[in-house]
Amino acid sequence: MHEPGPPRTTSVGESVELAPRSPDPDGTYEWTVRDAPADSAVGEGPIGSGGGSGKGDESGVGDGSEEGGGSEEGTGRGEGDRPEDEPEGTPPVLVSGATSRSDAPVLRLRPDAPGTYVLTLDAPDGTHRQRVRAFPDERRETELRVAAADIPVDDDAVDRVSLMWAHNERLLARDRPERDGDDWVLETRVPPGRHRFSFVANDDPGNEHGDVVEVPGPGRPRLSLDGRVEDRSDAESVVVLTADVEAPPAAGGGEGGRGEVDAADRGVGVEFLVDDRDAAPETVTRIESLADGATLAVPLEAVPDDALDGDGLRVHAVPRAERYGAAETVRIGRGNGDERRTADGGGVDERPTAEGVAGGGAPVAVTDPHAAPEWADAPTIYEAFVRSFAGDTLPTTFREIERRVPYLESLRVDALWLTPVLASPTEHGYHVTDYYETASDLGSREAFESLVETCHDAGIRVVFDLVINHTSRDHPAFQMHAAGVDAYADHYRRADGAFDVTGTDWAELAPGDMPEYYFNWRRIPNLNFDSPAVRAWLLDVVDEWAAVVDGFRADVAWGVPHGFWKEVADRVPDDVLLLDETLPHDPFYGEGEFDLHYDTSLYGILRDVGAGEAPASAVGDAFDRAAWLGFDDPSAQMRYVENHDEDRYLAEYGRDALKAAAATVFTLPGAPMIYAGQERGNETYRGPVRWHDGDNDLTDFHRDLAALREREPLLREGAVDFSGPATDVRVVDGDPERVTAYARTAVGDNEGADEADGDALFVVVNFATEPATVAVPEGVETDLFADRAVGTEVAVDAVAVLR
Repeated sequence: MHEPGPPRTTSVGESVELAPRSPDPDGTYEWTVRDAPADSAVGEGPIGSGGGSGKGDESGVGDGSEEGGGSEEGTGRGEGDRPEDEPEGTPPVLVSGATSRSDAPVLRLRPDAPGTYVLTLDAPDGTHRQRVRAFPDERRETELRVAAADIPVDDDAVDRVSLMWAHNERLLARDRPERDGDDWVLETRVPPGRHRFSFVANDDPGNEHGDVVEVPGPGRPRLSLDGRVEDRSDAESVVVLTADVEAPPAAGGGEGGRGEVDAADRGVGVEFLVDDRDAAPETVTRIESLADGATLAVPLEAVPDDALDGDGLRVHAVPRAERYGAAETVRIGRGNGDERRTADGGGVDERPTAEGVAGGGAPVAVTDPHAAPEWADAPTIYEAFVRSFAGDTLPTTFREIERRVPYLESLRVDALWLTPVLASPTEHGYHVTDYYETASDLGSREAFESLVETCHDAGIRVVFDLVINHTSRDHPAFQMHAAGVDAYADHYRRADGAFDVTGTDWAELAPGDMPEYYFNWRRIPNLNFDSPAVRAWLLDVVDEWAAVVDGFRADVAWGVPHGFWKEVADRVPDDVLLLDETLPHDPFYGEGEFDLHYDTSLYGILRDVGAGEAPASAVGDAFDRAAWLGFDDPSAQMRYVENHDEDRYLAEYGRDALKAAAATVFTLPGAPMIYAGQERGNETYRGPVRWHDGDNDLTDFHRDLAALREREPLLREGAVDFSGPATDVRVVDGDPERVTAYARTAVGDNEGADEADGDALFVVVNFATEPATVAVPEGVETDLFADRAVGTEVAVDAVAVLR
């Protein structure tokens, strides 16, 4: 089926990519606008490559030549054209994909008015309907200003400055600040939030000045969706969906405020969207009309019988306030005996359906079609930088990693994330030259599969580093693309050669053009997801390795369209984990895409605490920020202290701070990650693991953290509370700025843990170089981490976990 996927949500000025699934590179595709908001410049009619139907002279259709692609910090929704000041007029609403084809399989819609856009896709297998719900424009006028004296180049040596940030996808030379007296200034429009940006002198990232701009306004609402089947007194069976909608922090409060405002008082609501793939338009309209506030009650007799089979009837719930939030989805369908979870996370909720509606009594279940694999419920993850894992003498091979699996067992690791293992000319492996062959220096595919099998025998899953935003420029596909082979003409994105910041004498395919790349990454050109051939190729790559490994960590996930990740999530087996690398933190990658997310918020705060630039209590701010951004589930975050792209925490902040930071990620909700060597005392970020000269006490410390987390369900599954009795923990000897405390409670009990409740845990973390003594609430008796009895005052080296 070439259907383009679920209904999509966006806001005015924020583009969304639409594409057929399982594309046939030889097929013909045509998009047609069927309906649009009255205030939109887009009219009804077919959309071709570089053409389309519009109103008057303002067709609102572009040809795919627009440069850039942007994403708000914390949304990442922009796909293909970036928010900008738009001095030359309003950009086109519809942009056809950048290919040499006569049709336009891939389309970008950038709404110019709020409301619902309805399109159809004529594909080789028939016609498919696609709706896009556009919410009002969220962007605010913003000024980026940096003093010329802050640029790390002598003022008289600065010829030009380039803006680099998430909103232009780190594409240098696109946005130029102008000189205003003693400052460099750029006017733009971005949504509310805390946005990191860099002004880069002379287009050289080595001459970068990083800064932050705070744009006032509210955060995003968030929701959790519960579903059940009720047998009513009149013998009618009704599916009841209830959205628990939470308001963002109050407008003007900025990020990090912990005060919540009642959703009803903030005008927070929910919109239910029935999936157009599962029912005819009239059925979709009828079911959506049954919504009453945050509840949708659907009599099963209103659902066509055939809609309850296969993928069932999928319903998406979108929270909305001044801004919109990430959707959650449930499936309504016949219980089919699979291991999907119910919408509320429990066992399958199924009831006999109304007679004649679901086959005379066949059970119907409300399930979560995007539930994470059961094995990936807050797993302990270990990242191995493959070519340094065996140490400083032996070259690392799959066999050498396999021989060290018992060590991973001793750390109680649930999942082993391996940096790229495919053919590549680089040590790090992120410049792939063959997606189907393992790197020859690491070993054969058979050797890799033996490693996977040994890990499985030890109860360890294997996560594969999936690098599909780009390839190496040494990949045959790029070489043939650069050499003008027609079959590869559309495989890579092209850009105006005036944007080159590397001084490369690029082979041109059109006058003055070059391959597109992020930052100054000239050796890894960006693949072109506008090409059906590229999409089909990369989906085949996913299929190839999903049959071997247990999960994918998606490198540069922010560079690949959301629609493609949604297709990947629906395509892989239910027990395959998807972990995103999204920079910055972004809740929309959890919208039917990824199971786990890089927690860049906590990572940044742990760095600030280690450096003494923030108090230890700032750890709680990471959770406030996640809520402000629109994340609903704290357990869906991968918590980490360091990784292969970052300096070692030990080298930067010392051993005591490292132990405290590690204890933090192991005692918060989510999936803790250890980067190989972190536990051995490594100080070089990609150097060989210290085996013969490692820090065994530090290794045992990590083992003890993992063991305690394995023993204590509250550390894996419980909620976290930074208020209530946790605030009663008081430093009586030591540096209070270096100590923080929080409670771990049963989910639903985080409005303030009862200190007399034996089920609650108190965690106290000390980042200082000297022990701290803290006074704790009455009723605390045991330090579980040190396995000791305690009184009302407790000495804390790095961490105490108190019951």
